[in-house]
Amino acid sequence: MPGPSKLADVAGYYTEKLTAHGQTAKGVDWNGEESQNLRFMQLSKIIDPALDDFSINDLGCGYAALHDFLVARHKRFSYNGFDISQAMIDAAAERHKGKANARFVMADTPDKTADYGIASGIFNVRLKQGDAEWLRHFETTLDELNRTSRLGFAFNALTSYSDADKMRETLHYANPAAMFDICKKRYSRNVALLHDYDLYEFTILVRKQ
Repeated sequence: MPGPSKLADVAGYYTEKLTAHGQTAKGVDWNGEESQNLRFMQLSKIIDPALDDFSINDLGCGYAALHDFLVARHKRFSYNGFDISQAMIDAAAERHKGKANARFVMADTPDKTADYGIASGIFNVRLKQGDAEWLRHFETTLDELNRTSRLGFAFNALTSYSDADKMRETLHYANPAAMFDICKKRYSRNVALLHDYDLYEFTILVRKQ
């Protein structure tokens, strides 16, 4: 797993994006709000629509745009946002000031168990770290998501099926079939791989039994 200094480099990368673009999709290194919401739609499929109240850990929460997305669709939930960038945590806390159902912590893993765990975009930027080292970090983080999620968790990643001419050396492109296999073998029989929403990425939903 990357050491604190290497994760600090990633945190610095995102802090620079936030400074340059503010509390926008580009501020968390996405192209725009439309694709950001499309990702949230895939990830939020992990939530049982029959539940009228639930708790969620958002690992790599950024300025907590996911909270806004959930508010528009669910009446009751509690939200825990975690990020390795203090600037992101500060922005999220300011953006959602006074909201009793939201708390924010600077951390690389959740500090409490919730019904669901979500991780959007946190496996993409590896900077100078090698693929093997980053993959170990990826799998260790999935173990933590599993450990701190009662009902299930969801995550996304850039796909190894991306067009070669669009790939960047500082990004990690995961094999969706390999990640699906890991989740089936380690975490649950009920795993869904979503790779049909027209972005250079995939989403995996892990439902606990």
